[in-house]
Amino acid sequence: MEIINTSGRRKTSVARIYMKKGTGNIEVNGRDYKSYFTTPTLQYYVTQSLNIAKALGEYDVKANVAGGGITGQAQAIRLAISKALVEVNPEYKKDLRAEGLVTRDPRMVERKKFGQRKARARFQFSKR
Repeated sequence: MEIINTSGRRKTSVARIYMKKGTGNIEVNGRDYKSYFTTPTLQYYVTQSLNIAKALGEYDVKANVAGGGITGQAQAIRLAISKALVEVNPEYKKDLRAEGLVTRDPRMVERKKFGQRKARARFQFSKR
């Protein structure tokens, strides 16, 4: 098996991953994923698609991730790994789709409008 290259995005985070057959080593920006993502929830996000495909110890993953916060980065890596697994074996797609891991989440922060305090909040109005 050659190296599979895919990308995943979430909010403003972009993850590029390189996946190949291996021992289950996951590296994020040159560090082990457990030292990069310190909370168990974020570590679960990174390994979620591998767990569902029952391929946790089979592939080595190198991820380059930039932008956004750590939650968006972890979810971007999750999407990229899901896309790579579907590329390796299309039979994984049914299980990953059932968990909602194949679809990109399109939700982004709404931009601030001029004449307003935030995207939707107006400045305080005083009648008198």
